[in-house]
Amino acid sequence: MKNVIKVFSTILIIVLSFTSANAQEPKQKTTQTAVIKTAIYCDHCKACESCGDRLEKTLLKEKGVQMITLDEKAMTIKVVYNSRKTDLTKIKTAISKLGYDADDIKADVVAYESLDGCCKK
Repeated sequence: MKNVIKVFSTILIIVLSFTSANAQEPKQKTTQTAVIKTAIYCDHCKACESCGDRLEKTLLKEKGVQMITLDEKAMTIKVVYNSRKTDLTKIKTAISKLGYDADDIKADVVAYESLDGCCKK
């Protein structure tokens, strides 16, 4: 009988120690927000099919991207994304492939040439 109590007590201590160890680990925040500097020369980008609408629709198709806010006056793109599904480099590369600079990543030349004239410098 004493052996059963010892075994049960040992198992209980082990289970409780695992439970408390997991509870003390901080949860990683998965939703991240980034403001990406770009070059937008169009004064009507949010309504322009080759700027805002195309930019937003394409980026929202990227895995993990949750929200896009284009600020053509500040020349920035605010992106809310799930860091477990994507990272900032992938998002910047996607912006580049649309023909726009994304911080330190320059616009893809072929994509830039396909933009409307109002969207180029």
